Amino acid sequence: MRKFLYTLFIIGLVSHLSAQELNFQVKVVTLKLQTVDPKVFETLEISLREFLNDQQWGSEVFEQEERIKCNVILTIQEELSPTTFKADLAVQSARPVFGTDYETPLINHIDKDVTFEYEQFQPLQFSRNRYNDNLSHILAFYVHIIMGMDYDSFSPLGGERYFRLAQEIINVVPQSATSAYPGWRSVESNRNRYWLIENLLNPRVRPFRQAMYDYHRQGLDLMGSNADGGRALITQAIETISKVNQAYRNAMIIQMFNDTKALEIIEIFKRGTLEEQNKVIRIMRTMDPSNAPQYAAIK
Repeated sequence: MRKFLYTLFIIGLVSHLSAQELNFQVKVVTLKLQTVDPKVFETLEISLREFLNDQQWGSEVFEQEERIKCNVILTIQEELSPTTFKADLAVQSARPVFGTDYETPLINHIDKDVTFEYEQFQPLQFSRNRYNDNLSHILAFYVHIIMGMDYDSFSPLGGERYFRLAQEIINVVPQSATSAYPGWRSVESNRNRYWLIENLLNPRVRPFRQAMYDYHRQGLDLMGSNADGGRALITQAIETISKVNQAYRNAMIIQMFNDTKALEIIEIFKRGTLEEQNKVIRIMRTMDPSNAPQYAAIK
């Protein structure tokens, strides 16, 4: 299904087959480097790029131009030892909008609970049924979140398989690792990897996932040929997401939506009707109160 949908964007183009699904741009940033040789992080950056791009994560064959565009920025915040580091991991992905040269963001998230061990030239490995190391496991988790979100945007609840696999990744993390490394347990906060996948698989959030399909496939993909009709469908999708916000207060996925889509929503509705503008401003200020003033830019 996903390959068929992508074909709508690439018809007439010819490219060689590529098994890999992802096209990651990777950057390792060392803001507070003190003792570790910078070449260690240069090697790590290469290893991350190969780990993310050079293996097949799912079962479908993607062509080169079908690969999901993603960014990962690993910012080293602290050297806990010569081989142990605390970092922030920024994860972003986007997909094309039909009939335009615009790419819409699907994920724009920063995970601040990334602690890992790494020695230069250490291989990064992922086994679906086994925990190897924390960094590889975190990256594999977000790969499946990215793919699930992408599939959800092309077909209703299309990412279910990948979200289930992301949940399995969490389930195989041993207790010794969950105790040593933050981000895997429900008790730590309501804004970590555990809660992200809990939200995406929670029945209360299923309307959000349907709305993501409506927003992208029914709304944005229509705007190239019918801007008013596409914008009306996006308005309906935002209304559905607001109802999820009411049913599941403080859900992590709603804040992720706000962080990812705020600027895009502002630009879309600058051209909306007065009724649409008022409705969207009211909804977004309720869902994203910490950034409420920015939505005034819609008018």
